Amino acid sequence: MSLVDNAVYVDGHRTASPVSLDETFELLREHQGMAWIGLYRPNAEDVRTVAREFDLHELSVEDALSGHQRAKLERYGTTLFMVLRPARYLDDVEKVEFGELHIFVGPDFVVTVRHAESPGLAKVRRRMEASPELLAKGTQAVLYAILDQVVDEYAPVVAGLENDIDEIEDDLFGGNPDVSRRIYELHREVIEFQRATQPLDQMLGSLERGSDKYDVELELQQRLRDVHDHVIRVVDRVNAFRALLQNALSVHSTLVAQRQNEEMTRLTETSLAQNEEVKRISSWAAILFAPTLVGAVYGMNFDYMPELEWVFGYPFALALMVGIGVGLYVVFKRLKWL
Repeated sequence: MSLVDNAVYVDGHRTASPVSLDETFELLREHQGMAWIGLYRPNAEDVRTVAREFDLHELSVEDALSGHQRAKLERYGTTLFMVLRPARYLDDVEKVEFGELHIFVGPDFVVTVRHAESPGLAKVRRRMEASPELLAKGTQAVLYAILDQVVDEYAPVVAGLENDIDEIEDDLFGGNPDVSRRIYELHREVIEFQRATQPLDQMLGSLERGSDKYDVELELQQRLRDVHDHVIRVVDRVNAFRALLQNALSVHSTLVAQRQNEEMTRLTETSLAQNEEVKRISSWAAILFAPTLVGAVYGMNFDYMPELEWVFGYPFALALMVGIGVGLYVVFKRLKWL
């Protein structure tokens, strides 16, 4: 069911828990209290039923139905419409899961439309019902409590991201081949977290500036300022995370380039060493080939050959072999092939 919790409050106390929206509207008019309606992934008919009863602006209703909205704050007459992007850190997969929460706040009603498991609004309701003096301050008190819960749930996300970044810094210099993929994934999560948290600074500032105009009690103003301070700290941390990851990407690129240069240098040195070996082998092959060639020529069994019957033919052949070999050795030595 899309109607997960539904109650009418009078002077901070829960006086009725209607089982349907129609009953809620009837009891609200009867008791002149405050209705707090919690919807979880509602269908279009439920949202439009609420919209007709509380005269919600059609643009805000369309936003609540379509979802996938950025964090924002809009006011339509006496109705405040707010979109929040809650988040939670999943330890088992080391990832951040983002949700979406739409809040309609009027003089005597609060309607929450939740599109994800987070935040835990049942916890908010229990806390507020345990403090009837705070709940008696009306719909602005409920809005404060929801904001406080959403911002509090950012703390484990910040801690989880910080731990992931520490692990990346270790892997960065440890030669982990998957570190680049992890950096890009984490960078994408941080950017999305930044988009969820950064608008809250301006949104809460706008609520604070409108406190006098809309008769928000001093205690609630102080509580909102406290939530605003927490938001500023979260935003600062997220901005720092993004800067760290950008630096990590730069360092990783530098390390990759350095490793590639080292590999190229090693391959070049190996190639040069192999080339030197080829030069030595070729040089000795040429030196040994010269006497082989001379011996092969003079070993042919032809009747008519120069110096064949010359008395110094044999010493000359030997001297020619040695001379050619020595000459080649000197040449290759000067070329530094040997």
